[in-house]
Amino acid sequence: MPADTHLSRRDFTAAALSLSSARQPAGNAPNILWITTEDIGPQLGCYGDRYAVTPNLDKLASDGLLYRHAWSNAPVCAPARTTIISGLYAPSAGAEHMRSYTSLPEGLQMFPCYLREAGYYTTNNAKEDYNLAHTGRVWDDSSNRAHWRNRAAGQPFFAVFNFQTTHESNVRRRPHTLVHDPARARIPAYHPDTPEVRHDWAQYYDNITAMDRQAGGVLKQLEDDGLLDSTIVFFYGDHGPGIARCKRFPYNSGLQVPLIVRIPEKFRHLAPKEYRPGGASEQLVSFVDLAPTILSLAGIKAPAHMQGRAFLGRYPAPEPEFLHGFRGRMDERYDMVRSVRDRRYVYLRNFMTHLPAGQHVSYMFETPTTQVWKRLFDEGKLTPAQRHFWEPKPPEELYDLQSDPDEVNNLAASPAHRATLERMRRAQRDHALRIRDAGYLPEAEIHARSQGSTPYQMSRDESRYPLRKIMEAAEAASLGKTDPKSFSDADSAVRHWAVMGALMRGAEGLKKDHARLVKALDDPSPSVRVAAAEALGRYGNEQDAALARQTLLELADVRKHGGYAAIAAWNAIDYLGPKAAPMKAALAALPAEDPNLPERARGYVARLIKTVLPYL
Repeated sequence: MPADTHLSRRDFTAAALSLSSARQPAGNAPNILWITTEDIGPQLGCYGDRYAVTPNLDKLASDGLLYRHAWSNAPVCAPARTTIISGLYAPSAGAEHMRSYTSLPEGLQMFPCYLREAGYYTTNNAKEDYNLAHTGRVWDDSSNRAHWRNRAAGQPFFAVFNFQTTHESNVRRRPHTLVHDPARARIPAYHPDTPEVRHDWAQYYDNITAMDRQAGGVLKQLEDDGLLDSTIVFFYGDHGPGIARCKRFPYNSGLQVPLIVRIPEKFRHLAPKEYRPGGASEQLVSFVDLAPTILSLAGIKAPAHMQGRAFLGRYPAPEPEFLHGFRGRMDERYDMVRSVRDRRYVYLRNFMTHLPAGQHVSYMFETPTTQVWKRLFDEGKLTPAQRHFWEPKPPEELYDLQSDPDEVNNLAASPAHRATLERMRRAQRDHALRIRDAGYLPEAEIHARSQGSTPYQMSRDESRYPLRKIMEAAEAASLGKTDPKSFSDADSAVRHWAVMGALMRGAEGLKKDHARLVKALDDPSPSVRVAAAEALGRYGNEQDAALARQTLLELADVRKHGGYAAIAAWNAIDYLGPKAAPMKAALAALPAEDPNLPERARGYVARLIKTVLPYL
């Protein structure tokens, strides 16, 4: 078990005090500039993409080092940025779900705080979007006016400029006159080749070209200020492209990002051994590594609680064998996926196999590609590779990125790849235990079990969170191997996974566990009751459906059990389909917002109501 598993408040304070002596950057500390953009993969000229037009970033790469295997850990912005700012995998802080909100324990800080304490001027222009509360003053300035030019004379800076030009919303913006020829766009094997899809991909590349000009403008300002020789420059994207099966999905297509680092000659001693201008690194790096890396460049040893490793600077650590990704709730839709990659393979562990990857996330369905892709699925006009996104998920997926870069040939059942599958499966399990992944709990229970504390502390308290037992129940459920005794386990999360296992087995699960599911409708945990009601409502007779409707109507009311339980209940109602019709009027009378939810998450119940009610 990791050293930080049972840290007390006193331990956190002691760790913070011991670290303070190391928070003095070496003389002549480097300035650090981050140029980031949203929703792009490595579709840049410097990565060998001949369709891309990116002269400024190509020039940056020719002067710096390009990373071929960089992952964002999360395939959507808020949990990805949470991982960056904290130096923690978001699931270890109970913060994996999109636009959730929680806190870190006293004594743990967002990494710019350590830079500020060391004398750096820290600026962010301008997006934050964290799932964590600020830990004191994080930025000297976080606004659209933030700039290194506002620092004190001679003060080293850490400055972030974030561009939204490439965001998903700009892929679907119309009208748009295409610059890139859609006939030349490469269409991934998982997408249908239609005019709508080609337009979206061409517009995506247009946006990258526009963003490249913005990046060039910031680099020009750095040159005009005479700071090129004293500033280490990073460029990266925050996760994969803003097109379905990329953004929101923890395949390599959703997690791989471009990462370019330029280190001037003056600070070449802080570079890795493989650094050379115009070079490429095969190192495995991910967002959880960025915080310790920036601290290391500033001459600060990262605090022990950080879960990544520095790949640059004074305190580099050995390269990991694997990178790790995760998917939780995406806006109004729940899911749980964990992924692992090495230099060749990517592995996905799906814990909710009854759900398709392509659940109806309202925001995602605004994009033409998503709409036409789903329509063609409904019409039966897709290839097997294209249908996979809309069908229930297998428990495990394994892809060879060398021979199958689009990740459409699942090797999980291949005898020739058995050893690889088992190695990566073991890596996923070991990682979950090491970071104390809180995502094995339903979101409502993460917050219920953390009352008076934080999810980070709760997940390290075995009495509140017996992770190994819960994880084994989740694995068994998704494989159709639930132990009947799990339905009566003392821990509600184990009971939840037992019921989920019956739900995932469909009619067969209902037949085998009918009595247990009926009993679960009276479980103290709202999360258990939601899952039991969905199983009975979808696969049972009319009497079962009536019991399910009664249970879900109560749980869908945000006033009774809170917003997270209501989001889960509305999802279950949606999957009941016509069987939920008798309660349409009663559902329409329910409130659409829980004022106790974080402000950014309050609209999710309303989105579900808008999606579900018209079809009942």
